[in-house]
Amino acid sequence: MRTAMRNQSYDVVVVGGGTAGLSAALVLGRSRRRVLVVDAGEPRNAPAAHMQGYLSRDGMPPAEFLAEGRRELERYGVEVVRDRVSAVTPDGAGEFGIALAAGGDVHARRVVMATGLVDEVPGLPGLADRWGRDVLHCPYCHGWEVRDQPFGVLAGEPFNSHQALLVTQWSKDVTLFLHTVRDLPDAEWERLAAAGVQVVDGEVAGLVVEDDRLTGVRLADGRVFPRSVLFVAAKPVPRDGLLTALGAELRDTPVGPYPAVDETGRTSVPGVWAVGNAAGPTEQVINAASAGYRAGLTINAELVMADIDAEVSRRRAGVFTPETEAAVAWVTTRKHAHGARG
Repeated sequence: MRTAMRNQSYDVVVVGGGTAGLSAALVLGRSRRRVLVVDAGEPRNAPAAHMQGYLSRDGMPPAEFLAEGRRELERYGVEVVRDRVSAVTPDGAGEFGIALAAGGDVHARRVVMATGLVDEVPGLPGLADRWGRDVLHCPYCHGWEVRDQPFGVLAGEPFNSHQALLVTQWSKDVTLFLHTVRDLPDAEWERLAAAGVQVVDGEVAGLVVEDDRLTGVRLADGRVFPRSVLFVAAKPVPRDGLLTALGAELRDTPVGPYPAVDETGRTSVPGVWAVGNAAGPTEQVINAASAGYRAGLTINAELVMADIDAEVSRRRAGVFTPETEAAVAWVTTRKHAHGARG
């Protein structure tokens, strides 16, 4: 990666160089667009050793996957720089000034926000250190790799038994730690019992780790329950500061507000798209790649039509470049030839 050139103009600036951002940049680069990707280098799945569920790339290390994506972009002249975007400012003409944290500004006709999110892990000792290793949140991402091991599930507020019930597909030895949850509705007790989930009352104090692997969950009263894996419902917090500063409309989700987008990632701010986990908390790698692709092709088509409409307006105003004069002459000749044949 290199430093962005100052005062340069791009068709599209992509903020974030994870899967969604690189996917959008790939489509736009192949569409012969001038594209800048500004990447802070903080992908959500960085703690994970491997990514799963991506056809043909199942089990590939996330860092290797992104490095390969950046290599692909080089073929199409896409610029990728290690930096942060500190501000996105509409220029009054439907385009944007982009301020970079390292200094300088660039111009963009369109902006793709692929800033992702941060998983806020409960503040229990040891959880953050084991995150993505044997403290997990997604069985679809990691369940196969830890199948049939003793699972723990840490309950959170407000309580939802979904995670504890779901992970029984990967292990039949599942213990739910109620932690700070004081009581459960009768219907929840019934479902947990039917699924064979053991329920432990009492506040969790921390983890037992031996030889760099989780071996147990320790309660505040001193009891230790042997467990090899602990599932935790982290709070996904979008990196949406740039979008909210632009006044983007938000929508409510079960885990908090996220930008309101259409099926292509278009936000309520004209000229700005949000893709991947910047637009929703459950976008896994394969979903993020698809979202970036849809945004990229939509943006290119919009720019094509914008350029054509601008040229039509110039022609109507009698303003011609040498290229358009030649095109007009060609069209006029074709019209006369067609009329003569008629």
